Amino acid sequence: MKKRSDIDEKFKWDLSSLYGNLDDFNKDYDYLVNNYLKYKDYEGKLNSAKVILDFLKFDEEFSKKFEAVYCYSSLKFDEDVTNFKYQEISGKLDKLSTDVAEVTSYVVPELMKLSMEDIDKFIKEEKGFKLYKFEFEKLLRGKKHVLSSNEEKLLASFSSPLSSFEEISSFLCNSDIKFKDIVKDGETKELTNTNFSVYITDKDREVRKQAFYNLYKEYENMQNTFATTYSNHIKYVNANAKVRGYKDAREAALFGSNIDDKIYDNLINTLHKNLNIMDDYYKLKKEVLGLDELHIYDIYADLISESSREYTFEEAKDIVLNALSVLGEDYINDLKKAFDEKWIDIYPNEGKRGGAYSSGCYTSNPYVLLNFNGKLNDVSTLAHELGHSMHTYYSNKNNPYVYHGYKIFVAEVASQVNEILLARYMIDHTSDKLEKLNILDNLMELFKGSIVRQTMFAEFEYEMHKSESNGEVLTSKFISDKYYELYKKYSGNEMICDPEIRYEWEKIPHFYYNFYVYQYATGLAAACYIANGILEGKKGFKESYLKFLTLGGSMYPVLELKEALVDIGDPKVIQEGMDMFKDVIMEFKNLYK
Repeated sequence: MKKRSDIDEKFKWDLSSLYGNLDDFNKDYDYLVNNYLKYKDYEGKLNSAKVILDFLKFDEEFSKKFEAVYCYSSLKFDEDVTNFKYQEISGKLDKLSTDVAEVTSYVVPELMKLSMEDIDKFIKEEKGFKLYKFEFEKLLRGKKHVLSSNEEKLLASFSSPLSSFEEISSFLCNSDIKFKDIVKDGETKELTNTNFSVYITDKDREVRKQAFYNLYKEYENMQNTFATTYSNHIKYVNANAKVRGYKDAREAALFGSNIDDKIYDNLINTLHKNLNIMDDYYKLKKEVLGLDELHIYDIYADLISESSREYTFEEAKDIVLNALSVLGEDYINDLKKAFDEKWIDIYPNEGKRGGAYSSGCYTSNPYVLLNFNGKLNDVSTLAHELGHSMHTYYSNKNNPYVYHGYKIFVAEVASQVNEILLARYMIDHTSDKLEKLNILDNLMELFKGSIVRQTMFAEFEYEMHKSESNGEVLTSKFISDKYYELYKKYSGNEMICDPEIRYEWEKIPHFYYNFYVYQYATGLAAACYIANGILEGKKGFKESYLKFLTLGGSMYPVLELKEALVDIGDPKVIQEGMDMFKDVIMEFKNLYK
């Protein structure tokens, strides 16, 4: 592992689109510190077109600088997390963010006093006001769910302690809970939540088995603590939704993006009709792994030993560019900027944050952090993160600041389209059977993890909130029984559903994110639908998808998908994702034989 200073500059990202040097950064930081109190100048005055427009312009200028400063400090910190200078800056910005939230707490309640009739009148009075019509439409449609000023302040004063359950759960999982060590290759190894994912995929079945039982034994011992934490989180979310006049907590969570409940239900119902696919998948796993019985501790083992082939970054770059060339010359020319303008920080170094992500802001390039090691998964990760970056690039380029940010509901579509296009290209352009099988194995894991598993999570989450709302006491037994029942349902009949898995819900942080997980499933299903349409040359699919990438937050996300020719409320979209899963299983089976 090299030090950061030993990495060649050509392999590092160039953050000059944010700041050329620390002096420029400090100028914006000082501006923020010296000007955030100006928000107070508008308090009690947001009732005329001129004043509101002036406020929005100041807010935009302030927000752009704040995002740039925050983005830069985060990226610099992730280059080397042992560099405490940027950790200290991030801490200062967190404090400033709290201060800004406090001085702007009046804004939404004041604007909520307006009506769409007022907005139409303001548009006639001030030419520049028309730009914000959709923004006010989104804000004011939630007017009936906003309480009085005093009630909102009261709720806000309790929000921090009442929303701390995720933090409590996280400390329990990652700090307080201790697991029995495992033995690997004759050596004693510490087991943690973090390295569990390594040991549960180990080639040695005995290592996988130890990791599984040792981990879930401790979760069994902690079940009452986790149940109390999770049930109180649900009580708070349900109560908050009720006092705000929502039908239930799910409607409250989906309201902001204008997502119909039927989309959530359609996802679950379509999966229920297709769960026989899991019998095909696990039967294949059992056969390839040569097992008489397939247990849960077997299902994460790779079906095929990883190909010995390694990819240089230049090879990965060429493969990704060729795979995505179906999107057209303009897209590829824009994509090349990521390499030519050094958007990407490529290789690992001492202290660098692990994993990968795409990040940026309105005034910067959309940067990509990688830890490239030359494996097949690294090539796929490059395509995935560049999908995010190109979505961000086109959204920023084609929208004013107020509408540049796209919603989480569509955030994974572009990245998954890229992954599917890459996989199909690589399968079609390699004669290495082992490489093909690895790609197909990765695709099967993608479908299992992002559609089947996340839909199971979505159903569990909804059942928990509904049960509590109906008066059920969410004891550890009730929660674990329901989770185990759903796990068995979504796993089929070819796998032995070990009872220890009933405690898995305790370690899933997403259950504290309020109806978030279903978007992984709808996002991948939409991506399958789009990628199939492009690869099959269906009329208008490529052009519609490229337009979708430019929309940012200028429309509600369901309508944005319709611009990409995807009606996410139509069961056929989810069904196409499941059909692709089935086809990949069959393709693997035929090639393996």
